[in-house]
Amino acid sequence: MKLQEITGVKKVVTGNHAVSYGVLLARAQVIAAYPITPQTQIVELLSEFCATGLLKAKFIKVESEHSAMAACVGASISGVRAFTATSAQGLALMHEMLHWAVGARLPIVVANVNRAMGPGWSVWTDQNDSLSQRDVGMIQLYCESNQEVLDTTIQSFKIAEKVLLPVMVILDAFVLSHTSEPVDIPTLEEVDSFLPPYQPRHYLDINNPQAFGGLTSPDHYYEIRMKIELAHQEALKVAKEVDEEFKEKFGRGYGLVEPYHCDDAKVILVTSGTITGTAREVIDEERRKGRKVGLLKIRLFRPTPKDEIKEVLLRADKIAVIDRNISFGHSGIFAQEIKSIFYNAYRKPPIFDFIIGLGGRDVRSEDIKEIIDYVFKKDYPTEDAIFKGVRL
Repeated sequence: MKLQEITGVKKVVTGNHAVSYGVLLARAQVIAAYPITPQTQIVELLSEFCATGLLKAKFIKVESEHSAMAACVGASISGVRAFTATSAQGLALMHEMLHWAVGARLPIVVANVNRAMGPGWSVWTDQNDSLSQRDVGMIQLYCESNQEVLDTTIQSFKIAEKVLLPVMVILDAFVLSHTSEPVDIPTLEEVDSFLPPYQPRHYLDINNPQAFGGLTSPDHYYEIRMKIELAHQEALKVAKEVDEEFKEKFGRGYGLVEPYHCDDAKVILVTSGTITGTAREVIDEERRKGRKVGLLKIRLFRPTPKDEIKEVLLRADKIAVIDRNISFGHSGIFAQEIKSIFYNAYRKPPIFDFIIGLGGRDVRSEDIKEIIDYVFKKDYPTEDAIFKGVRL
């Protein structure tokens, strides 16, 4: 396998391999990995890249996902570009070290293939694994297509290194991870001109001793946490700039959110991940019937682009959030977020929350059409969350 044969070309690749190519092109220097379905293909291909010398990186095989993130933390503190991938229970096992990566301000990139949490034991997609980590402080980006997966992986290293926060790139299990699509793979030289080598300001250096990870008294801890929040605010601007720069260079950009037929929409659906593609087809069909319905795709979940979301959704009479997740005892998590954005707004359109597709159950065009029909017929939601497609 030669680099010239696999880059600078359009290839048909799975979502998992789109991540691998993105990491190759970003010239990650340390990859720590523990296999877990459905992400294993990501690190399998990366191990081949390392073994054949295509990627000059240290590939560390570890005994658990906790250790995978611990190895990335050590590598990142040492001043190198670090990457790992995981899913579901594996991400949960990383939880303690995710806090460490955020608190230590380490620009590690993690690919998480969205998989339902067990039990019941499942390898299929929903978003509860990544959304269970929403408050650790990682940047989260949700992808719709394999091209977006590759491009977002490359962008993530640049965003992470500018704001010194770890980034999670998220793709749906099997719907993307094991599904092949045509993907434009840039050349290494093109990506080099977009993503320069990582130049840390502080790192472990025997010639310049510094202290890392020490006990932090109440005199300093509070300010450290405040600076993490300020970094998230900065990340909103940086993520937008990085995406615009990427679009200028490669001709593809995705925005922080993506409105679709929203200008005159009476009802706007809010989606994330691959449900967006299905919803986009339904929107086109409904528009041909004369129905004024639109779609807002949320790509950047943390930090939350509140202004962009509010600007689009305020155009609608009603909002329907489609959640492939649930916060038990409350409602869908994206719906909670959208409702909180509107709490202080001068105008508050009714927000309907639909839970659908948990554990990888298909979300069909018919399901989305039924959601649209329901919202057009109702003035206000009568339930906190409406379960679609449940077979009780």
